Amino acid sequence: MSNTPPAAVLEAAEAEFMYQYEVGTPADASATLHVATARIGGGVVLSMRGDRSGYWSKALGFGFEEPVTDELIGRVLDFYRGEGAGRAVLQIAPSVLPPDWEDIRARHGLRPGGEIVKVCGPVDAFVPGSTELRVGPVGPQDAEEWATVVLSVFGMLDQGLVRMMTATVGHPRFRPFAVWDGDRVVAGANLYLHGDAGALNAGATLPEYRGRGAQSALMAARAEQAAAAGCRWLIAEAGRPGEGESNPSLNNMLRAGLRPVYHRRNWIWQQDAPEEA
Repeated sequence: MSNTPPAAVLEAAEAEFMYQYEVGTPADASATLHVATARIGGGVVLSMRGDRSGYWSKALGFGFEEPVTDELIGRVLDFYRGEGAGRAVLQIAPSVLPPDWEDIRARHGLRPGGEIVKVCGPVDAFVPGSTELRVGPVGPQDAEEWATVVLSVFGMLDQGLVRMMTATVGHPRFRPFAVWDGDRVVAGANLYLHGDAGALNAGATLPEYRGRGAQSALMAARAEQAAAAGCRWLIAEAGRPGEGESNPSLNNMLRAGLRPVYHRRNWIWQQDAPEEA
């Protein structure tokens, strides 16, 4: 068995959990956040005008059902214009970028942003971590507290987003987990089951509880759940650190046995941004 699934699997798992987060948002919260979604060219296109963080307006998963072309990028950006979105991020695996990508992205005013490290590893090669704190699945009684803790760490503490995250508790493909200190949730994370892949996402720990193994233990709990669900792979992503910098989240993933597969650039679109000559 190869130690790495195709890029199509890695990209599809992430695209699907992002899509499911947003389409699962309760109707009133969705209206407040101005959520709109579409499937275009084999990828997902997600707009959330009410999200002040800007994180949830992104398009990804392209290049596998149909090639990345000038026309495809035009359709994606037309969706955002139609929604009145001011900004979005396009994420495309480097292996499917066409030879004329520089011309395409310049023509559409896409500017390069930071890079994401896609990591992956076989479930049966995962190296579990532990903590003295209690770790377990999130039930309905803990859902709102769990969502609030996770989103507060990311600086996304909006009630609409809390309701979006809370809605994943009980979803057939999400498996949320938390870490407790007594009765208090101090860390959380989610798992999305997508065929052979278990996609790790939303890992966050309150600052005063970092360095106590919470995220390593959450990865171990989710790896066990993914294995029980029949997954062969664990997939995750983290920001690529700059020169001389470190990303603790990425470091935790590497210690657990996940390995970098590729770096994927964020391509940033802004409404009315000038196109490059």
